[in-house]
Amino acid sequence: MIGRIVIQNIRPRTPDPAHPPKATAGAELVLSADIFADGHDVIAASATLQPRLKEKGKGDQARSSQSGMTHLGNDRWEAVFTPLASGRHEIFIEAWRDRWATWARRCRILMDAGQDLELEMMEGQRLLEKRLEKRPAQVDVMEALEDLRNARLTPHEKLRKALTPAVVQAMSSSEAGADRTTSGPFDVWVDRPLGGFSSWYELFPRSLGGLEGTTRRLPEIARMGFDVVYLPPIHPIGKTARKGAGGALVAGPDDPGSPWAIGGADGGHEAIEPSLGTLEQFEEMVGAAKSLGLEIALDYALQCSPDHPWVRDHPEWFHRRADGSIAYAENPPKKYQDIVPINFWPSKESARVALWDACLDILLLWIERGITVFRVDNPHTKPVAFWQWCIRSVHKRHPDVVFLAEAFTRPKVMAKLAEVGFTQSYSYFTWRNSREELAAYGEEVNNGDAADYMRPNFWPNTPDILSGPLRRGPRAAFVTRLVLAATMVPNFGIYSGYELCENEPASEDNEEYFASEKYQLRHRDFGQPLSLAPLVTRLNQLRRGHPALQGQGGFKAMGTDNPSLFAFARYDRSRTDRVLVVVNLDPHSAQESLLTLDLGELRLPWDRAFAARDGLSGERYTWSGSRPFVRLDPGGTVAHVLSVEELP
Repeated sequence: MIGRIVIQNIRPRTPDPAHPPKATAGAELVLSADIFADGHDVIAASATLQPRLKEKGKGDQARSSQSGMTHLGNDRWEAVFTPLASGRHEIFIEAWRDRWATWARRCRILMDAGQDLELEMMEGQRLLEKRLEKRPAQVDVMEALEDLRNARLTPHEKLRKALTPAVVQAMSSSEAGADRTTSGPFDVWVDRPLGGFSSWYELFPRSLGGLEGTTRRLPEIARMGFDVVYLPPIHPIGKTARKGAGGALVAGPDDPGSPWAIGGADGGHEAIEPSLGTLEQFEEMVGAAKSLGLEIALDYALQCSPDHPWVRDHPEWFHRRADGSIAYAENPPKKYQDIVPINFWPSKESARVALWDACLDILLLWIERGITVFRVDNPHTKPVAFWQWCIRSVHKRHPDVVFLAEAFTRPKVMAKLAEVGFTQSYSYFTWRNSREELAAYGEEVNNGDAADYMRPNFWPNTPDILSGPLRRGPRAAFVTRLVLAATMVPNFGIYSGYELCENEPASEDNEEYFASEKYQLRHRDFGQPLSLAPLVTRLNQLRRGHPALQGQGGFKAMGTDNPSLFAFARYDRSRTDRVLVVVNLDPHSAQESLLTLDLGELRLPWDRAFAARDGLSGERYTWSGSRPFVRLDPGGTVAHVLSVEELP
């Protein structure tokens, strides 16, 4: 039943209330709702955020927080929280008719109209008396009552104490109100800070000499400002149907094979490929990363080589073709003869339960070994129900674990995976290149409804994808895409070699890299003088220095007269930090334009100058009005990342 007061349209939310929206520990959680009632009485509301009761332990009650809700207009209300711990929380919203505020408003109206207030003074006395019956020791309330009873005072003098903040607070609380209505609890999942703001660097350990070589590379990655070092599968690689260089169907004797063809004589998902090193070396690498402020992310790829022990021991977990053979993986027109997909819904319930438990055990084992970040390979090829169960099972034990979904799939599937628990998701950024595409996508992922539960992670490249202007593109194209990925959303990543502007595709119609590292080793000179490492470092510094770049939301595309220039603003909720980004989408030619800035959105003055300081070059500009001039040249300044602020 609807209460006397209606509470509806609560944000954040997900399409299915069974799945909680997301928040981030240490970051603002903005809660909003439509709240209204019949008549013209003043409404008041408050909200409470607390750890979920079933999961609370000793001392957790202190983490509960209550916030009065602010009326934004048009019956929309808002409260702001800053959750401090990860895990499942619950929210309650409470609304009531504020009889004291209603009485005070009526007194002011009658006083301004010069009308008699005698009955209103009597009504005020009655309200104060009722309050003192419940809380007799409230001195401010007693003094206000004495003044309302004092016949020698004018109406204005009588109201002076009655409308002090202390009395208003005492009289406007929910327990003093009428028709109190509660809505909730509504769950919200709070991730640790890394879940909401992170920068990722992907590398293949085997190209660096194994786990020991990777450990030696970590300090340079840390100096570039990354948070996460993501490793493709480090497990034993099968030999059956092993692919050679460039994905050739026949492998040479020295070809290492694809890391995603998991499992062989040396074990499956629980083991480490012997050519990479030992478990002790893995633990040393994880420890070295932590000492540098980095986290190691492992690939959670639920698929097998034909040599995986599961294929021998659990044939019921795999798809069978008409001739009885196990089907290999396909993503037409691509074929993966070296990989066999798992059947996550075998006909026997007991087989499904055993399979799902085995998959969960893999995660729990690597968590015990110090891994709390996982990049999940192709989650859209496994049942959504499995991920709902699996992620919840992990989070009940380890709420700090972060899951990144490599879900380059249909929009609704991608969104559903995020809804059921994935912390972050790959996105369509790689294929958004024009000014209009970037503006629409930035608006969608930052300000759309799905932003309540889906956190995009922008990757300009992956081992599988060399797309758009990066294909045989010049250095300026890599600068542009890097700046966009690092500033449009809070989470981004690059695959090793990006900083060296590796740009050779496999063919004109193939998005993959020539000499793909998926099938062969790549030896790189990371000390090249034209490396983008200094730019990567500076962008990560800017991201850490600007709250506007750390939260999802606060995105607004700005106008340009030239379609080759794309401009957008990022800002925090209070607009105290505002960043204006302008990039040249043409990597071959200089482009210039007048911008069209929404100064109201940026809360910048219309009638006087303001400052714009470029965080990349250090240059400072003084602009006036909404139409500043910008020129960007691929041979020099390719992009601006401007901090804008009013001049004193």
